[in-house]
Amino acid sequence: MNSGNFFSELKRRNVYKVAVAYAIVGWLLVQIATQVFPFLEIPNWIVRLVIVLVAIGFPIALIIAWAFELTPEGIKRTEDADLSASARQPRKRAWIVVVIVGAALSVGLFFFGRYSAQTPRQDASIARPDTATVSIVPQKSIAVLPFENLSDDRNAAYFADGIQDEILTKLASIADLKVISRTSTAKYKSKPEDLKTVSQQLGVATVLEGSVQKAADQVRISVQLVNAINDSHVWAETYDRKLIDVFGIESDVAQKIAASLEAKLTGREKRDIAVIGTKSPEAYDAFLHALALRNKQSVESGEQAIGFSRRAVELDANFAEAWAVLAIEEAEKYFILDHSDAQLKRVQTAAETALRLAPEMADAHVAMGIFYYYCLQDFDRALTELEIAHSRAPNDANILLTIGLVKRRQGKLDESIEMLQQSAKLDPLNEDIWVNLGRSYRGARRFDEARAMFDRALTIAPGDVTIIGHKAETYLAQGDLDTASHLVSNSKPLFGDFGFQVEIAWLTARRQFDEAIARVRSALAPPNDVPPLFVAIGHATLGDLHVAKGDRMKAQPLFVQAEQELKSLRARGDNSFLLASTLVQVEAQLGHRDEVETDARSILQRIKKDAWGLSREEEAVARAYTSLGDFDRAVPLLQHALASPAHISLTPAFLRLDPFWDPVRNDPRFQKLCGEK
Repeated sequence: MNSGNFFSELKRRNVYKVAVAYAIVGWLLVQIATQVFPFLEIPNWIVRLVIVLVAIGFPIALIIAWAFELTPEGIKRTEDADLSASARQPRKRAWIVVVIVGAALSVGLFFFGRYSAQTPRQDASIARPDTATVSIVPQKSIAVLPFENLSDDRNAAYFADGIQDEILTKLASIADLKVISRTSTAKYKSKPEDLKTVSQQLGVATVLEGSVQKAADQVRISVQLVNAINDSHVWAETYDRKLIDVFGIESDVAQKIAASLEAKLTGREKRDIAVIGTKSPEAYDAFLHALALRNKQSVESGEQAIGFSRRAVELDANFAEAWAVLAIEEAEKYFILDHSDAQLKRVQTAAETALRLAPEMADAHVAMGIFYYYCLQDFDRALTELEIAHSRAPNDANILLTIGLVKRRQGKLDESIEMLQQSAKLDPLNEDIWVNLGRSYRGARRFDEARAMFDRALTIAPGDVTIIGHKAETYLAQGDLDTASHLVSNSKPLFGDFGFQVEIAWLTARRQFDEAIARVRSALAPPNDVPPLFVAIGHATLGDLHVAKGDRMKAQPLFVQAEQELKSLRARGDNSFLLASTLVQVEAQLGHRDEVETDARSILQRIKKDAWGLSREEEAVARAYTSLGDFDRAVPLLQHALASPAHISLTPAFLRLDPFWDPVRNDPRFQKLCGEK
């Protein structure tokens, strides 16, 4: 058969028509599978099966069209069929109808899927406190829920927490996945009843559930990967191992999750997942204790985490991950409590050891970044280390959060907010991220946006007095004393809470000095667990209140007491800005001009690279100069503080309301600063 006759035969046997009709109907079926099935929560494997069957069926349909013919009497072999012209005409019209209807349905489904699946804007998801995710969930996304402790020893819960943390750490290194942080997953039980709600709140398609049973050096770990959208099991496995082999289990689980979600792994990611941190069961057990404790975020648990981390590196001096955790915990202690040179050295040693042992490990670079940030305030080097860490662990929400905080210190507020928003996608139920977003907007004096973020945080932690204090302060900063008063008085903050500062500020603004003095004295009355620095600040605050009341005689001994306490703390190694800014104002109230000059220069020199903290310290120095009667030197500092975004940035309302400024209230320069005519 020559080619011309062959093509004529194809046409005579209606093979062309069948091919075109099959293509249109097949495309219609594929559109239904890909666009409609997800809305019905039909598993993805069925969608893939439909596509494969359509592809396989095409050549079969052509073969059948060649060999057989549909006639009024039924299906006959083509050679036996007697096709009359009258029989062919209706089929030609039917053929046209099939093509037109099929094409219309296919095009309609295509545009339905294209325009009905648009992802909502990120800002909309952030602005709505009652939703945490966009409508379209990435298929390559996972949340590792808390592992259930099935051990006879109820105190072994730390072990289950630590295993969950380690699996998360390995998954966080896979760039092709979206992995939700532990802070958010900790809000759920090990096996929540409504996985679809979990999927919507966290923005994930799958969850990993697990349980851990530990007896002596034997461990049983059971895990199951579940499609959270339709509650169908993807795979499950149980591991019975010795404690020393747990690293291998964590690596195997991470690899199987990646394979199940069809995530592509780079060579470096495969190596990172396979890393075994230690061969010492005792060191690993101590390390898991530290991981569980560091998530509790209290001073006491921080000290315990340091102890267990140090125990781990004593048992295995080459345990890089334990060195990194030790460095981070020691750095937080330096930043919050102990600003001594000895503590600084402990942080540096641990961080440098972690990096020397594991230069490719994300946590080692996090440790160095935290050291530069918390201890040296070297924000450029901190950012360099943290960005390396982010490249190694792109799904680590804490790294993104810390990058955002460093950028804020650098004065890159818009970039900082963007990083915090990225962090929130991976950790949507972490109120600390939303609070930091609120503080960023507050620092930029974008009060409505700040309050929206604080409200979002309060949906996660209802009644949190610190968050309520931050929200109340935004109203105080705008001069709305009634709203600020209502929020703070209902929350009943303690002395160390941020809300307590706000409460004293609005009492002072209302010139209710006796009530403010009584509130501070009550908080300082023994017995109390107020840290020594805050006791000294309390005495300085009482002095300020008595001065505002016009009773300098009662204020003087309080300032003397505060000066002694602050200098004693400084001699013991506390070089924090909180201490320095309080002391310079106390010295000014006591008329110690030379000491004010020395301390003011030191403060402004040390803080100059910190754009986020600079304006706050400028305000403190301006208050000191004003107390000495040198308002000329205070004016430029106040001008800069009013113009710059900063932590609890100064506002004209603060200047108008604070009785401290009464001595210069009639100065035209002051009236211009606070917007008075």
